Amino acid sequence: MRQSFTSLLLFLLLLGSCNEFKQRRDVAATSKNIKRDLADIKEDGKLKALIAYSATSYFLYRGQPMGYEYELLKRLADDLGVELELTVSRNLDDLLTELKKGNVDIVAHGLAITSERKKEVAFADYLYITEQVLVQRKPAGWRQMTLDQIQNSIITDPIQLIGDTISVRKNSSYFKRIKNLSKEIGGEIYIDTLLGNLATDEIIKMVADGTIKYTLADKNLASINASYFPNLDVGVPLSFSQRIAWALRPESKKLLNATNKWIKKEKKQTDYYVIYNKYFKNKRSFRRRVNSPFYSLNQRQISKYDLIIKENSKHIGWDWRLLASLIYQESRFDPEAESWSGAKGLMQMMPETAKEMGVTASLDPTDVIRGGSKYLKTLYDRFEHITDSVQRMKFTMASYNCGYSHVLDAQNLAHIKGLNDTIWDDHVEKMILALSYPNNYNHEVVKYGYVRGLEPFEYVDQIFKRYDHYCKFIDLDDSKKGVLAGS
Repeated sequence: MRQSFTSLLLFLLLLGSCNEFKQRRDVAATSKNIKRDLADIKEDGKLKALIAYSATSYFLYRGQPMGYEYELLKRLADDLGVELELTVSRNLDDLLTELKKGNVDIVAHGLAITSERKKEVAFADYLYITEQVLVQRKPAGWRQMTLDQIQNSIITDPIQLIGDTISVRKNSSYFKRIKNLSKEIGGEIYIDTLLGNLATDEIIKMVADGTIKYTLADKNLASINASYFPNLDVGVPLSFSQRIAWALRPESKKLLNATNKWIKKEKKQTDYYVIYNKYFKNKRSFRRRVNSPFYSLNQRQISKYDLIIKENSKHIGWDWRLLASLIYQESRFDPEAESWSGAKGLMQMMPETAKEMGVTASLDPTDVIRGGSKYLKTLYDRFEHITDSVQRMKFTMASYNCGYSHVLDAQNLAHIKGLNDTIWDDHVEKMILALSYPNNYNHEVVKYGYVRGLEPFEYVDQIFKRYDHYCKFIDLDDSKKGVLAGS
């Protein structure tokens, strides 16, 4: 009986090993079969990037998407002349797997260039150089201690880690570094393997909170986090300098060349270093974000008006996050905003329109959002013949921006030019742009003349792009934690 059980166990272990080998082989084979390169990306019009949701890479702050990788990716996409399509990684251990499967074109994450990784993927030129440091807590009562007393109470030499445990993700370069460090110092350092969905800044916070004892992090990331968690020590280096870069498939040679050309050009510009300093050097700005309730890694709010926005979005039948994006577009959530034309408040209504919608207190957020939403509903109802709800929303937004009559002109112009006058995308939006030119705004079917068409065109486009970011960061019901205006 025991022999049969042993044989079965060996068989299952062997089967598991074979399956794992097969999965790796299949992923490798898939990667070789993916031919998508720069020409395909330009034809598709989209650069597909995998990014991490973290305190420095990609996040939402006061209604605006931000982050080091995010800002650079936008610049790369603009340089290539395509749109940026972001996918947020659910598991950082699977970054390279997703790339090799062909789900994305580029992994925009702070990856250390290692010989092991270079066997799997191609790396673009490095973005910056850093080193890995130990992240540890200072002793209790450290504020009352001298520097020497603190130093005597913490790890100051890697040899002191022998027999101790460090917590890191398995597929991170930190994991490999601990393994190599154990060999170098001739003593075992144990590894507590963490889940792949934990970003490095979340793991650093776990050290600060006392959930785990130690972790490893890139020095720039560790230092900016330590500025918020003063009980952390990040002064012990555990590696030589390392190059940090983005990863691409080796088969995407033209995209790699274009990316490297872009990086070389960027490094000659001041903005490149301003962006780096903004996320890794500006400690005051970092602390301000982390302390804000409108920072998506905290309470997952878009603005202090979330509850009011959600309540009023029900009257239109819109996702509240879409209405929030429109309000950000109008005023950046500044209740005292006023345009050159006299439009005021969060939703930038003209005084006549505000009065018509029953807005009595022109700058009161509750009153303004209620009135602005009522006006949006009025416009939305005028497009009831448009059956596609998304297209109907776009017509409504364009009307809110430049006026219903100008949108009606664009529809009439689309009709006579053989375009679909019930579709905004690639149809009526082209005609709203065309109304900036005399041969179009003087056409007999146009009743209301010239309009600066680029404004409503970009208005609709930017609201929906921001809405896409909001959907990535904020769940539909997250506004339960919202703050009422004035509280």
